[in-house]
Amino acid sequence: MKEHTLSVSRMSKMSRLSAAGAAVALALMATTAAPAGAVVPAKWKNCTVVNQTYKHGVGKVKAKDKTSGTPVTTFKKSDSLYNQAIKANKGLDRDKDGIACEKR
Repeated sequence: MKEHTLSVSRMSKMSRLSAAGAAVALALMATTAAPAGAVVPAKWKNCTVVNQTYKHGVGKVKAKDKTSGTPVTTFKKSDSLYNQAIKANKGLDRDKDGIACEKR
């Protein structure tokens, strides 16, 4: 009976160590997921913020809106602005059509 109690105690200790190891691993992943200083600038935080400055979005000069409806053509055309936006936040151009935050 004593052997059984001892093995349960060891299993409990191993379980705690595994949980602690997992917590450390998660903490390391959270701190190393983004490179140091990779904070998204406020002007590229999300499409709501982008659309406050660029009402219809910002895109490459020769970009064409991918849509089944009426395409947006009134976005700010600037390769350098688009590149800045995508470098800061790739999620701004989800359909990868060369226009970030297009909006009618």
